[in-house]
Amino acid sequence: MVTKQSKYQRIITLLFDSFMRVPYLSRWMVLLMDIFIVIISFTISSLVCFQLIGKVLETDVFLYKMLLNLSVTILFFVIFHTYRGIIRYTTFVDIMRIFSALLCSSVIMFGLNYLLSEYYRKDIYIEQGFFINFILTFSAMILLRMFVKLLYDFIKKRNLFQSLSKPILIVGVDTASVAMAAMIESNISIPYHLAGFISLDVNAADKTILNVPVYGKKSEYEKILKKGSVKTILINPKSLERKEKQELSDFCIENRVQMLVTPPLEKWQGGTQKIKDIKEIQIEDLLGRIPIEISTEAISKDLKGKCIMITGAAGSIGSEIVRQISLFEPGLLLLCDIAETPMHQLTLELKENFPDLHFLPVICDVRNHARMEKIFKMYQPQHVYHAAAYKHVPLMEDHPSESILTNVFGTKNMADLAIRYKAEAFVMISTDKAVNPTNVMGTSKRIAEIYVQSLQDKLASEGIKGLRFITTRFGNVLGSNGSVIPRFKEQIAKGGPVTVTHPEIIRYFMTIPEACRLVLEAANMGKGGEIFVFDMGDPVKIVDLAKKMIRLSGLIPYEEIEIVFTGLRPGEKLYEELLADEEMVKPTYNRKIKIGNVRPYAYEKICRELSGLLNAAKDTDDDIVVKLMKEIVPEFHIDCHHHPVEESLCEVPVSEEESC
Repeated sequence: MVTKQSKYQRIITLLFDSFMRVPYLSRWMVLLMDIFIVIISFTISSLVCFQLIGKVLETDVFLYKMLLNLSVTILFFVIFHTYRGIIRYTTFVDIMRIFSALLCSSVIMFGLNYLLSEYYRKDIYIEQGFFINFILTFSAMILLRMFVKLLYDFIKKRNLFQSLSKPILIVGVDTASVAMAAMIESNISIPYHLAGFISLDVNAADKTILNVPVYGKKSEYEKILKKGSVKTILINPKSLERKEKQELSDFCIENRVQMLVTPPLEKWQGGTQKIKDIKEIQIEDLLGRIPIEISTEAISKDLKGKCIMITGAAGSIGSEIVRQISLFEPGLLLLCDIAETPMHQLTLELKENFPDLHFLPVICDVRNHARMEKIFKMYQPQHVYHAAAYKHVPLMEDHPSESILTNVFGTKNMADLAIRYKAEAFVMISTDKAVNPTNVMGTSKRIAEIYVQSLQDKLASEGIKGLRFITTRFGNVLGSNGSVIPRFKEQIAKGGPVTVTHPEIIRYFMTIPEACRLVLEAANMGKGGEIFVFDMGDPVKIVDLAKKMIRLSGLIPYEEIEIVFTGLRPGEKLYEELLADEEMVKPTYNRKIKIGNVRPYAYEKICRELSGLLNAAKDTDDDIVVKLMKEIVPEFHIDCHHHPVEESLCEVPVSEEESC
């Protein structure tokens, strides 16, 4: 008996599965079904009308009237595209199209009926017939769509292979989350069924959406997840703030609840979504925040049709700036970088994703003044986004001269050429390591900031208008080349250990798109001379980041994957700052972006100081280079164990470990 039951279950499951996997009906098939409904509805309404007036329905007259009604109705079906929607995904918009088509058809038929009765003394049918025909046709067409939709949903929820799909809770009750839930419910290829929603808004508690409950109280959904009846949640990371994601992820990791992340909603339109579009959540999804809003219209007006130069274009930040600017239809994008292979990869990407974009990859070095001037002279860029720089702190500690030649004099070359060839805006990408720097890299970026600021002051004192020098300071960027997250992923994949420099070290994080939105917004809102600082939220302790990444990999820290502390590297801080103590901030119209009120520097003085620094860097006299950097940036705390300079320069403050 059990065997027979299993056999029947397999047969029913096969039938259900076959139904669920039937391809979408063609538009012509849907149109034919609607035409059949129109014919049946007209026939019934005609019979009812003639019954009301006590006349016999003549076949030839009926066929003539049927043909006329059918022609008019089909015309409006085509005009309103009533047959284009996928029946199983019928929406309110589809219903309104049907309503509009039938209403217009009825109005036209009413007019024709008036003309026929007025001039030929013939009626299509009595006035009540139009109302009866409209109601019958509209109801039948909607019922057909609802029947298919409900049957599809019923089979998906109640069939025998329901047990093979997993219950899932969706975080959020916003439009995107509900749309995602509806897509999951209507797609058989996704092995999940909707068990409910988690709302971080308590006002949504004790309600239902799509016939499933909304859990607004933390205790309610935590109880369900702890009990184990639901072991998977789906989140849209772009709809949650970082703190909310952190709290939810901590709970899920502790209770071994699987966390999935949704793809962008546009990938789900039209029922084209696939199981591969739903992925395991990554640490970048948890650290990222709701994207900042930028004034795209103003940025488009500022960039459209113009020649724009981006240095360091093949790097992490530079390439994302390229992608985002490409959306604003620039006249020409000059992509400048010294790295050949990444530039080649970026070129292939742009050709594929932006086939109409006019861009030119240029292999060049910002340190080479003659080469860069030739490019400026030939193309006359109106906006310059300067992202080319050496950024790795430990390497620059060992190569101060190289850091100065690229980060300082590469910037000087670009800024001077921007003035000479009358650019409109020069945007420099800086770093939070330039604030109270403890390393060569941060100090070199601070010197570059000083020079750019002094140039703006010089232009203002001479009454020269037009060119705006703008600086943006970033924290650590998620997923950039050589950053901590890719490194941790590699170490976890190899089985550990995961290396952290210090148990108390903390860092600010932002995503690459966030950073680049800041660049574009700053370039648009800047008047010249500002240092824009991004509201980066709460800092993250690196050891906690390592633990979370290990747990997200399904492993246990210190048991299955060791965490080893290697000690602070030369020039490395326990914590980063975005502004020095004496630097105050001013708000902007974007609450995520502030302006640092930094002290001014005289152009003539900084030029004299840079002259000696350049000569020392060219001679690769690293000790003199570090000494001169300290003179230009007095707040530079030199690591005298690493750089043997005069003892008087080694102003060692209270240790950061103690100050923390």
